[in-house]
Amino acid sequence: MIARSRVVALAATAVLAAGAACQAHSRDAPGNPGPAVKEPRGFTLVASGDVLPHSAIIERARFDSGGSGYDFRPMLAGVEPVVSGADLALCHMETVYGENGEYTGYPRFKSPPEVARGLAATGYDGCSTASDHSLDDGAAGILRTLNALDRAKVRHAGTARTEAEARTVTVLRAGAAKVAHLAYTYGVNGFPLPSGQPWAVNMTDQTKILADARAARKAGADVVVVSLHWGTEWQDAPDGQQLALSRELTAARTAGRPDIDLILGTHAYVPQAYEKVNGTWVVYGMGNQIAGAMYNDRGVQDPRGNQSTLARFTFKPPARKGARWQVAKAEFVPQLFDIDAGRVIDLNRALAKGADVRGVRDRIRDVVLSRGAGKDGLVMAE
Repeated sequence: MIARSRVVALAATAVLAAGAACQAHSRDAPGNPGPAVKEPRGFTLVASGDVLPHSAIIERARFDSGGSGYDFRPMLAGVEPVVSGADLALCHMETVYGENGEYTGYPRFKSPPEVARGLAATGYDGCSTASDHSLDDGAAGILRTLNALDRAKVRHAGTARTEAEARTVTVLRAGAAKVAHLAYTYGVNGFPLPSGQPWAVNMTDQTKILADARAARKAGADVVVVSLHWGTEWQDAPDGQQLALSRELTAARTAGRPDIDLILGTHAYVPQAYEKVNGTWVVYGMGNQIAGAMYNDRGVQDPRGNQSTLARFTFKPPARKGARWQVAKAEFVPQLFDIDAGRVIDLNRALAKGADVRGVRDRIRDVVLSRGAGKDGLVMAE
């Protein structure tokens, strides 16, 4: 198993040293080249979709704990090998946390803070926290959520407790690379931003996103990853706003280098396509990783709301200093949340064990590849 990534946070305005300077090697005799200089290695990044604990999910976590507390680890155990095997793993924590047993599902979510421990135990290093539910319990909900993630040693991006935190870029170490994680949401379900705290939730704004990405790069980030809570619910295909914004963001460059290296989408409830846009991978929507029974806009229970993907991208270091870290391999892992068992299922592993899941696995595959990503090298991981 690959060693877990080491995580750091850097202020956006800080300029980091470009790395340790190469030391000259002494030569004891002519012809002795000295010790070989170790080349930086690449890294693998895994990302997953919305963690959306409805009331049934909360009840299941209590059952899995034996009736005392809440245990979310069993729910995620099925994908732990994929998540923990990555150098860097990112989730999307869609809801805020409650306290003292006051936990609720839809429509205003307050989840048990034990979710954070379950994510950490599965191997997640960080989560995006900007979503339409970020203000379901006001500033207090954000405070409790980020405090719980901090205690679990899971980093976060997208919401903030203080203005200083809002101005801080979350940077995670993945092998030899520094990876900046930025996160934004299209809205907050009509709730006003907390009084005097306009920075509490990162709202989607193209100018701000690009300014933040450039600040992250200036602060020393080798790879800039942007999580976007966007899209039209229950729509398999990306909508016009997703397509337009992805084109604009991936086209932005500074000194010939793209400002953003990867876009990860959430919110639509269902898996959406992956696509390479202007040379940059965009995942329009990964779907719900954890959610209770989902009812679509016609009020009908829709199994697509419990289908999702894990995205896995392997980055290779640049041939020269200051150049772009390129994606050498792009993969996706089809997932299903079994609402009866209360478990996330890696569909390929389940199929290999004889489970009758080929139909749902193939449906997810077809949606993911629907915009031609296969021609650009995207493959379904085995």
